[in-house]
Amino acid sequence: MAQAAAKIVKKGPWKVSMTPDDLYRNPMEIAWTFAYELGEGKVEDLYKRAKQNQWDADEILPWDTKVDPSKPLMTDRSSGYHNMPFFQKLSKSQRETFIAHSTAQLLSQFLHGEQGALMTAACVTHSVPDATAKLYAATQTMDEARHVEVYARYCDKIAMVYPMSPWLKSLIDATLQSDRYEKVMIGMNMIVEGLALGAFNNMYHSTTCPLLKQITFNVMRDESRHVSFGYAYLGPLIKKLPEADREALADFAFGAVNLIVEATMKGGSQGLASKVDPGFLEVLDNSGIDQNDFFAGLKEATEAGVMQELPPGQIHSLKDLMMPALARVGLITPRVRRKYEDAGIPISEDLHILHAMEGGAPQLAAAE
Repeated sequence: MAQAAAKIVKKGPWKVSMTPDDLYRNPMEIAWTFAYELGEGKVEDLYKRAKQNQWDADEILPWDTKVDPSKPLMTDRSSGYHNMPFFQKLSKSQRETFIAHSTAQLLSQFLHGEQGALMTAACVTHSVPDATAKLYAATQTMDEARHVEVYARYCDKIAMVYPMSPWLKSLIDATLQSDRYEKVMIGMNMIVEGLALGAFNNMYHSTTCPLLKQITFNVMRDESRHVSFGYAYLGPLIKKLPEADREALADFAFGAVNLIVEATMKGGSQGLASKVDPGFLEVLDNSGIDQNDFFAGLKEATEAGVMQELPPGQIHSLKDLMMPALARVGLITPRVRRKYEDAGIPISEDLHILHAMEGGAPQLAAAE
């Protein structure tokens, strides 16, 4: 299979390139369990919530809402670029076009990322040895399928789908190719879902489109359970692992976080990876913005400290969700803590925003 010829798969209005690198074997072991008794702890509570909160996108979402893809779907001040002197010099039309296309690129990452979440949830379903966890992971698989559906339908309405960012694909590929279900759960339920939950929260508070707001709210309710699952199941398990196994999982988590930081957070709010992200470069081209001028303006704004703060009312996925989630399950060991320090990655253990998000409600960042 790994040597299959490259081909183009047509799906609806999109063409998706498949190369041999997109096909690989998963080394995960399959775990049967014949102890069918359900537990009585947090995982069973999550399973019950998941059953009760299933929703049908055909029934509860107003798909007849008119969406004009030429108009921005977000307020301009929600963009980290708004305060760039270079951005402010652009014409109103260019700014609006850029916001429309950069939002479409972000929505495309939601779509591609949800497919990755669909595959990882299915992977946990067949590999986790606990009966209750298997049932819960099956509900998460259904959740992710629904998320793929709703974002695909919304991207169809705006008639724009951008390619998957290379760093996001690398992160999900590494998670899917890992050799332990614990790593899959760390990579997805704590790191990728934490990243997504923060982005969904910020989208919910920033979008001007009522349909997108409703999609995002319902997706967030599901995602809050998924993040909780990582803690409810892995937390007690990690405490019982031998030190060598615990350190191996901590190393895996650090590698995933470091990949995100290197790609998206160093060198400005979009990071230096934007220069090699074909989707983002396409956004600039579609907006009539010279790539060299843009990155020169980004560098200038970053050096002046303009790009350091998030827009008002937004939360930071790494600081507010991912790092606290890893810390509370014991994956920031003294040895790995030094790795974070050497990499310049701040460690936050403040759980209040994470706890609020796990409750299923969109949150505004607390005022500093």
